[in-house]
Amino acid sequence: MPQPITLSRLSTLLLAFAAATPGWAAVTAEEAAKLKSELTPLGAERAASKDGAIPAWTGGYTTVSASYKAGTPRPDPFAADKPVYSITAANMAQHADKLSDGQQALLKKYPSYRIDVYPTRRTAAAPEWVYDNTLKNATRAKTANNGDTVVGAYGGIPFPIPKSGKEAMWNHLLRWAGEAALFEGSTWSSSGGRVALAATIRSEINYPYYYKDGTPQKFAGEYWYNYQVTLEPSFKAGETILVRDPVDQVGMNRQAWQYLVGQRRVRKAPNLAYDTPDPTTSGNAFMDEVTLFLGAMDRFEFKIVGKKELLIPYNLNSFIQKKPQDVVGGNHLNPEPMRWELHRVWVVEAELAPGKRHAVPKRRYYLDEDTWAVSLYDGWDAQGQLWRTGLALPFLAPEIPAVISANFVTMDLLKGSYQAAIVNGNAAQWEARAPYPETNFTPESVAARGVR
Repeated sequence: MPQPITLSRLSTLLLAFAAATPGWAAVTAEEAAKLKSELTPLGAERAASKDGAIPAWTGGYTTVSASYKAGTPRPDPFAADKPVYSITAANMAQHADKLSDGQQALLKKYPSYRIDVYPTRRTAAAPEWVYDNTLKNATRAKTANNGDTVVGAYGGIPFPIPKSGKEAMWNHLLRWAGEAALFEGSTWSSSGGRVALAATIRSEINYPYYYKDGTPQKFAGEYWYNYQVTLEPSFKAGETILVRDPVDQVGMNRQAWQYLVGQRRVRKAPNLAYDTPDPTTSGNAFMDEVTLFLGAMDRFEFKIVGKKELLIPYNLNSFIQKKPQDVVGGNHLNPEPMRWELHRVWVVEAELAPGKRHAVPKRRYYLDEDTWAVSLYDGWDAQGQLWRTGLALPFLAPEIPAVISANFVTMDLLKGSYQAAIVNGNAAQWEARAPYPETNFTPESVAARGVR
């Protein structure tokens, strides 16, 4: 097993690389002050849109229902809302400026596809200490190694006023979702209109970057631990994946291990990254398409194209209350339980870096300004055809408080297939909890807990 990454080792690595490779500097104190005035504490525009369709941010939604118990489906505080309008192939031209390329392609491809647009609710919120850390990060956080390493950030959005595409994508990777979580989810695959359960998984997750009692000095450099066990189908039950991701994607790299029941041993799994097919999706999604983007950025050059108003899924508490069979359709998700809202998004484009390879050489990401989560994603193949599209399915968790973008869908527009990773119908629907012991996230722990 690799030795734990100590603060001194991390500092040595960062100093060695940062001196020799380009990066970006933190913003000025004057710019950072906007986080207390015209910008929200996480960097979004506070003001409403000019036409009022996007309301002003007034603190988000933090009211916890008296009936809510951890590990049970969260109530939908907006259950009484009705769609303002619906978009189909027949009227999509009128709304094209508010639709991504992928959504337009789906409307054209499937007559049954529909987008029901609801009133926009800016529910995103975080604890005050996350806001405080975000303000500090604005002037202390930097990138090194061509943007592939974050230096000086902790406990908040690292770049609330981003100056580069990689800074924006780091905001997605380091978005607020609590200190730790337990959840059970299922992945459904569809091909040729036939839907099947690919896997049911149980995940224990720690976010060491967001430990409330932590500091930049205590932070050892890994921001995400995921201990994921397959529960179904029976022939895969017990298969385990352990992933630990760092803020230094050059000097530290992803650490991954896999336990296969048939082999009864833990193996290092360095290939569980980039465009390796995700084993829990029957190969219908790549590893770096998990939550629409996850992992290292070094194979691409990212640039901020700008901001725009776009229709994205949002506040899907009603959606996750339903059984999987009620939301998963033959060619796409059932549009009836979906909720779409108009929000401002950052548009980030990714082009393959010189000398690098990837199955999806061009990508476009749409990041929700309030949470920094990637909300929609489009990908083109080497021939320039729109090949893949994805959407996050965020739900509101006011007890954290946070908007959680763990559920997601990726679609192959050329094959006509898709996969949906959802928490619907499971007892543990992103249960926020205190961090698990760090010893839980080691290959020794995988071996000890493995099913034999």
